[in-house]
Amino acid sequence: MEPLTLTTERLLLRPPVASDVDAIHAACQDPAIQRWTTVPSPYERGHAEDFVGRMVPDGWRDDTEYALVVQLRAGGPVIAALSLHHPRSWTWEIGYWTAREHRGRGYMTEAVTAMCRFAFTRLGAVRVEWRAEAGNTASRALAEKAGFVVEGTLRGGLLNRNTLRDCWIGGLLPSDLGLPAPWPYLPAPDRERSAEPNGAE
Repeated sequence: MEPLTLTTERLLLRPPVASDVDAIHAACQDPAIQRWTTVPSPYERGHAEDFVGRMVPDGWRDDTEYALVVQLRAGGPVIAALSLHHPRSWTWEIGYWTAREHRGRGYMTEAVTAMCRFAFTRLGAVRVEWRAEAGNTASRALAEKAGFVVEGTLRGGLLNRNTLRDCWIGGLLPSDLGLPAPWPYLPAPDRERSAEPNGAE
């Protein structure tokens, strides 16, 4: 897919360019980003250059990862980044980080919602997943604000810094955003109904 740009009420989501390298490098010096995401640590300027010049273009060309950076529509430097990745069985996974000084204003919730709408309407996704290392309460709160339902904990479900870590997993369906789905969805019976005899035993 050719790289594209998404817009929201306050934000511009676009492919990064060479002039974004300094802002991306600066944002990723935040210890919280290095602790909770899979960006390299320490994060050097060369990592930002590789992200902009190789990783992002390769992902779009190969349809393996669609990464965008976030900028205020009013202008200014990059304030965040997010991507859809690990496509499998009509499901994409979303990941994100926000520069420390721009947190708490709802920017990433707005961006994540726009990216998920893109997944459902342009990619034919039937589900978007969010994963974060167990304990990353800030990422979890943001995911829930964007409509994700946290579904449980996966043992050893996240590889980071050469260590398997337990992770939380959440899911977002098209219907959670008021969008049509390509196929009907049949939820599992609720707990009370599932406890009723069904003659199977």
